[in-house]
Amino acid sequence: MALYVTNTLTRRKEPFEPWNPPEVRMYVCGVNLHGPAHVGHARSYLFFDVVRRHLEWTGYRVRHVQNFTDIEDKIIARAQREGRSLDSIAREYIDRFLREMDALHVLRAHHYPRATEAIPDILRIVEGLIRKGHAYVVDGDVYFRVTSDPDYGKLSGRSLEELQAGARVEVDPRKEHPMDFALWKAAKPGEPSWPSPWGPGRPGWHIECSAMSMSYLGEQLDIHGGGEDVIFPHHENEIAQSESLTGKPFVKYWLHNAHLRMEGQEERMTRSLGNVVWIQDALSRYRPDAIRLFLLSSHYRTPMTWREEAVGASERGALHLRAAVEAAESLLRRTRPSGRVSAAGQRLREEVARLRHAFRAALDDDFDTPSAIAHLHALATEVNRLTDAVAKRQPDAGQPEDAAEAVAEARDALRELGGVLGLRLTEPIPDSLAAALRRLVREDDALREVDGEGSPEAILDHVLEVRQRARERRDFATADRIRQKLLDLGVAVEDYPGGSRWRIRDGA
Repeated sequence: MALYVTNTLTRRKEPFEPWNPPEVRMYVCGVNLHGPAHVGHARSYLFFDVVRRHLEWTGYRVRHVQNFTDIEDKIIARAQREGRSLDSIAREYIDRFLREMDALHVLRAHHYPRATEAIPDILRIVEGLIRKGHAYVVDGDVYFRVTSDPDYGKLSGRSLEELQAGARVEVDPRKEHPMDFALWKAAKPGEPSWPSPWGPGRPGWHIECSAMSMSYLGEQLDIHGGGEDVIFPHHENEIAQSESLTGKPFVKYWLHNAHLRMEGQEERMTRSLGNVVWIQDALSRYRPDAIRLFLLSSHYRTPMTWREEAVGASERGALHLRAAVEAAESLLRRTRPSGRVSAAGQRLREEVARLRHAFRAALDDDFDTPSAIAHLHALATEVNRLTDAVAKRQPDAGQPEDAAEAVAEARDALRELGGVLGLRLTEPIPDSLAAALRRLVREDDALREVDGEGSPEAILDHVLEVRQRARERRDFATADRIRQKLLDLGVAVEDYPGGSRWRIRDGA
């Protein structure tokens, strides 16, 4: 199978062929640290997390760098308003961002450089651009000379005149051309600054990403990603300054995700407008798998709208996937494979192979996560179909031990493919519930034989065995009492002719 990606630079879907396979050098633009991150940011980082996971799953070695912008007008204004240092604000929002990404199961980048740590590299690049005639100094400011780059505008697909007509450019008579952009800004009173050959100052926005990406990944990247809102001017300017310095193509594949907006609004979600859902708030209402499923449910190049009912539907979708894993686990904890495979088990094996192939084909087609999710749900349905048939002793299901091997393979496939999408597909039993279960088996005379020192899952399985024996001897009062006690703890019990199965209730 070959991976195809839509390259913003060429505006075509192209086969993915990195500069030096199997190595992939990937740089993703990070957040500006003037405030917390919202779910629009999360959409971008979840998507590039899937890009990395899929590349690694298919055999590539990814080196992933994502920056933090920790020096910029809004951060300076916040520091002055709150009487704090830039570093304290940066650390607060870096720590919060990483906690939220960890909660969303986003793989950490290999490096998270900060702009203020890249000043020496920035100065070297600016000096090089001046020497080559691509930049000039005015009153301590340094500007990039856009007319020196004949390819300027190639990423956004517009000429310099078209870009100028559509841009809100601040008039500055000191600049040679209105579209010339700042590489270095002369210091202003009360603002942080660093020494430079042109006087004290600080870096412009665009130059920092060229410096940090080249410092960690070299002069030529395989993938550079970000939201579509930074195609122009940020990424356009990154290309201009980087290629003017090195004389080499800067990035082979530019990938950009579309924006996220609030329901009933046309504007994209942005902190400056306040039309946001903070990641922290979303995590307080929804499980991480549900947020991931929702944000991956539309193709990354398609704009999408944050709708609470749609996120709720993704919560139910996550439960469907998780329930299939739990059903498989339940069967396998009670059954040892016989080495034989029933006809129903063989059919499941064939479906696993087919859906695995379809799942990879979807992601190989420009990271089609909606289709990949659909194939994952289809696999969960097949697992549920067989485990239900075994539990209900349906004739074509065969004996549990003859289905166990196929169920184990399907469970492993669910976990593996779900992992490519960054899904955990597990609902860890909370410590509070585990403690309550151990207390229950200690205090209830009917459950004295249950080993309270085992795992919470093993305790639950043993409790259900005790309850099943009570049902078989028609002691329905004891069976019903155990079921109700489990329900009170947040554990639902589902009865079948061949036995019972537990699951953690949603919200427990």
